[in-house]
Amino acid sequence: MMHRFAVRVYYEDTDLAGIVYYANYFRFIERGRTEWLRELGIDQAAMRRDSGHVFAVRRVEGDYLRPARFDDLLVVETGLSRLTAARIVLDQTVRRDSMALFAARVTLACLDDGGRPVRLPAALSDTLARQGHIAEK
Repeated sequence: MMHRFAVRVYYEDTDLAGIVYYANYFRFIERGRTEWLRELGIDQAAMRRDSGHVFAVRRVEGDYLRPARFDDLLVVETGLSRLTAARIVLDQTVRRDSMALFAARVTLACLDDGGRPVRLPAALSDTLARQGHIAEK
């Protein structure tokens, strides 16, 4: 299942040339991941408060394909690539219309309140499993 999240490019997102500053793509995909989890019914604030679990980006591989510009309406697409007991790997693409501008593979690690890796919360694993995703052992 591909999740889509719209993002408008504001002046503050651009550099002197009027194109999106490269680091801002990471902000856009972060928002896309947060909204993806929210749509799945995962409340990250409640997860942290109730169990101390949080997600941390473990790895990002990004490809800048084409520039986005001031006032562009972009769509961040987020889809699950791989799921393990303690990690989620997502493929994310930022598009303008149907044109891919930025593509990333993001690995999220689940951590406890002490910053140590732990298994994903059962509710999240169950939610992903119900959508047809099988966790690797």
